[in-house]
Amino acid sequence: MSPLRLLSPALFALAILAAPPAASAQTFSEGQRDAIESIIKNYLITHPEVLEDAMAELNKRQAAAEAEKHEASVTENSQTIFNSPRNVTLGNKNGDVTFVEFFDYNCGYCKRAMSDMLNLLKTDPKLKVVLKEFPVLSEGSVEAAKVAVAVRMQDSGAKYLDFHQRLLGGRGPADKARALAAAKDAGLDMARIEKDMASPEARATIEENFKLAESMGMNGTPSYVIGKQVIVGAIGLDGLKEKIALARCGKATC
Repeated sequence: MSPLRLLSPALFALAILAAPPAASAQTFSEGQRDAIESIIKNYLITHPEVLEDAMAELNKRQAAAEAEKHEASVTENSQTIFNSPRNVTLGNKNGDVTFVEFFDYNCGYCKRAMSDMLNLLKTDPKLKVVLKEFPVLSEGSVEAAKVAVAVRMQDSGAKYLDFHQRLLGGRGPADKARALAAAKDAGLDMARIEKDMASPEARATIEENFKLAESMGMNGTPSYVIGKQVIVGAIGLDGLKEKIALARCGKATC
């Protein structure tokens, strides 16, 4: 039988010490408290697995609380997350699951995760993909994101995806110059790009994405919203497919 299931004197004493003052049936003397603490110490030394079990349970509860917090935030901001007119939307516009990626053009993990996103686009016809610029790494990232927003304002479909792949898949740090070069290579109207990237819409788009990320506790890139799940960090193609499957069945496990 697990030590956690034993009503041992040590755990009984621990429960008493942890209880509110009103719950104690008596006031312990200093000597009694020393004796109880000694029992607890000796028990934990003899059964250290109790601490492992306790930490595992604590981590489980914290993860559940975090997931609940994320789900509440996603529900509260669902319209902006999934259907903002400032989104870049690819794949099946009426898909049964929406895959939202927050990215930075200077994020090395985002560069590697791009192939995962493209794979999902090609292989999952029921998936709606939303891309959100989240330039957290440098001033160059902010400049590149403004160009990206201007690209979206001109063409949020094939040309945006072409631009996105050129810039995120390119070598060297992303900044205004590299972003403009990628936009030109993708066939965009460059005079309009220059105009739109300086518009209030460009700033509003980035501010909207930052506000959403903050509300969901995102502190890095790539970060994802898949269904009601929030995922911070790259988890690979298999991990993303698993999260999509969970969102599809609407349960913690399918």
